[in-house]
Amino acid sequence: MKAPHLSLVLSALTAGAFAASAADWQKRSIYQVVVDRFATSDGSSPPCFTGDRRYCGGTWDGLINKLDYIENMGFDAVWISPIVANVAGNTSYGEAYHGYWPSDINNLNPHFGTPDDLKNLVTALHGRGMYLMVDVVVNHMVALPDNTSASTAGVPALDYSTITPFGTSTDYHAPCFIQDYNNQTDVEQCWLGDVNLPLADLNTENQTTVDIMYQWIGDLVKTYDIDGLRIDTAKHIRKDFWPGFASAAGVFTIAEILEGSTDYTAPYTQVLDSILDYPTYFALTDGFKSASGNLSNIANIITQAQKSYKGGAFSTGAFLDNHDQPRFASTTSDQSLVRNAMVLPYIHDGIPIVYYGQEQGFQGASDPDNREALWLSDYVDDPAQRPLLDQLGRLNAARKAAISAPGYSFLESPMKFVSPPGEAPTIAISKPPLLALLTNLGNQSTVVYGLPDAGLGNNTAVIDILNCAQWRTGETGEIHVKREHGMPQVLMPASVLSAMNSTLCRDVVTKLAAGQGTDSGAPRENRQSLVAIMFAFVVTGLSMMLV
Repeated sequence: MKAPHLSLVLSALTAGAFAASAADWQKRSIYQVVVDRFATSDGSSPPCFTGDRRYCGGTWDGLINKLDYIENMGFDAVWISPIVANVAGNTSYGEAYHGYWPSDINNLNPHFGTPDDLKNLVTALHGRGMYLMVDVVVNHMVALPDNTSASTAGVPALDYSTITPFGTSTDYHAPCFIQDYNNQTDVEQCWLGDVNLPLADLNTENQTTVDIMYQWIGDLVKTYDIDGLRIDTAKHIRKDFWPGFASAAGVFTIAEILEGSTDYTAPYTQVLDSILDYPTYFALTDGFKSASGNLSNIANIITQAQKSYKGGAFSTGAFLDNHDQPRFASTTSDQSLVRNAMVLPYIHDGIPIVYYGQEQGFQGASDPDNREALWLSDYVDDPAQRPLLDQLGRLNAARKAAISAPGYSFLESPMKFVSPPGEAPTIAISKPPLLALLTNLGNQSTVVYGLPDAGLGNNTAVIDILNCAQWRTGETGEIHVKREHGMPQVLMPASVLSAMNSTLCRDVVTKLAAGQGTDSGAPRENRQSLVAIMFAFVVTGLSMMLV
């Protein structure tokens, strides 16, 4: 464990010192954790079979003991699964180890620890200059169904008295399961779940219910000094509920709007700080799942978000995996595709979010398989053994350098698709001082990219931060680079890395500064003409895939 930071002492003395705004969160990168599956208090590694859907023993205290692991990858914010007490015992879908079946919002889930344990986690995070994001469920409460009693609209009777503080049927919308997701009233007022486990839908049109929820979230944030909230199932509550909720919380809010259309998701950016960028997620996973994926749709969706969201794509959280969706690595065995897809959240305008276990190469498919115990990986943090962990560390370091680089406005400059991908299996994304060159051709390919203006300056030495290869832009800013095995490239001027005293590729940057570097790009006389290199690519071993 690292020695205590000075700010550890200060944070204990200054309640709410972080008071993080949306602009503060924009500078962060977030590591998402399912608490029950991350780390045990005593460091043990008990068996944890995802198919059992049972508590496996992870705690807030265990998370404290593994903060070095998270911080050493370059993350400076942690999103934890819901903290309040959930329905007890076994259900038709196992136990509530994940936290999304609340039964008592006034108490914490004892499986994860005590109130003091949670406060200690906050103190430990703040002592490292890190933020805490807590997942909250507002839409529904849960009680075990009584399948022997008469049902209403197909919804079995519930013992509402087991729920706190909403202990009567009048606290909820009339029982009905959602039948038509194109009918927003149905989405907002009917119930999630099914006959085996109904999720009782809170009547958030009732002012008493609204007042209780606003008071609760304000108290929760203040009691535990929380820096931000991830809001579950936000589209299932009327939009005009959310501004008051966010105001009562007084911290950054990012909402789950599980929908692939920017037309649908855009209005939620008007009532909350941010949304999880599901439209881009669907385009991203489709685009990189194979060489037949549609990369052009990624550009189309992000361009739509930039135009239609209140804060453009800046008002989003960008991600590849989470607890509700199959891990991307479960869809392909080609690691070059995984590594290309992992880059996009870091070149994106939004806040990058990484789901625990991605760095260890976890391959769990749909829930519950994507909720593995991280201790089964032994928390290996050797970059030579875990190339995905190494890549995440490099991307986090590059983003931090880009944010602080003098002469650039990384956080205010929208990402640009500098060469329209069309039908090509490549895509180039500029967000100075970074340039990402991505492909879905796979690990048998060699790709040569050519751009008339890379946005990195003229006659500039640049470094691929993923492998420390050197390149140089031309007299008018053009660049011509090659990558083996279908791997991604993320280019940055060496001068930026030097100015920021970054540890990335330090030996190479030092040699360049001393005039000892070499230009590893193609000789100038052999470079293609500007017209030819607009978006050239050379493919080895995959010619049949392109016909």
